[in-house]
Amino acid sequence: MSDKVLVYSRFPKAMMARFADRFDLMQTGGKPPAEVFSATELSRVRAIITSGSTLMGAKHMDVLPSLEAIVCYGTGYDGIDLAEAAKRKIAVCNSPAANAASVADIAVTLMLAVTRRLLPADHYVRSGDWAAAKPSPLMSAQAGNVGRKIGVYGMGAIGRKIAARLAAFETEVAYHSRSRHDVPYRYEPDLAALAEWCNVLMIAVRAGPDTHHIIGAEMLRKLGPDGFVVNISRGSVIDQAALVAALADKAIAGAGLDVYEKEPHAPDALTAFPNVVLTPHVGGHTLESHAAMQACVMANLEAFFAGEMLPFPVRVAR
Repeated sequence: MSDKVLVYSRFPKAMMARFADRFDLMQTGGKPPAEVFSATELSRVRAIITSGSTLMGAKHMDVLPSLEAIVCYGTGYDGIDLAEAAKRKIAVCNSPAANAASVADIAVTLMLAVTRRLLPADHYVRSGDWAAAKPSPLMSAQAGNVGRKIGVYGMGAIGRKIAARLAAFETEVAYHSRSRHDVPYRYEPDLAALAEWCNVLMIAVRAGPDTHHIIGAEMLRKLGPDGFVVNISRGSVIDQAALVAALADKAIAGAGLDVYEKEPHAPDALTAFPNVVLTPHVGGHTLESHAAMQACVMANLEAFFAGEMLPFPVRVAR
């Protein structure tokens, strides 16, 4: 009999196909496990595959009394109560840096799209306004990248790749993180000072209690009316109501977002701004990233069931 693995979050079947060939997958379809399986079946579960943003606290762990390994598909683990897992001796592992390149790519794409007004430009052509020589204030000349000041909040694997890509655009890069890193960019120990200095604030920090709504009204005011914010980390890092207010008041120039406080994100005030570019949390959604993340998940599960040391245990980022 193959080792049983509970698929705790909702994933497309294609993403789980590789694991189904090796493990006996118990699919919840994203529903609470107790609604799909009996208590007896759940009592035998030793390992789960989950999205790191899916909540997994004490009450969720109570349903799985034999749980020993929480395997996150992806780099994030903000939904996991790490302290509770440690108390219960439940190992938590993820797929570190597996999607860093593709997430960095979407960050740069969002920045270019919002700073160069690509969506209004696309509409200008499609609507016929360009052919009709109809004037548009959105088509006025914008600042280019040469000399643009980029502030990167978070200098992990993704932050480093973002910085490297943007440095190639002849920008000036500085960063803020919990500690200084061995990178060729200026370190700013104060996040507020970084926001005040930069033209674009790129958010690439892990979500957690210490970063919840850390980008709020005051921080956005420091960014200023010519500043942009790009978020590819987690929606909880930005106070979304404060962001809407800042955009409405023209306190900032625009935003590029791949993540939101509530996902999937329904049309609302945020989606009405022409100076905001929105994507549906697709930063890590490339063939290469999925192959890399699946390889990490497979390696973690194989090691767990073999009684070996997990190759990718969660380590709290500095």
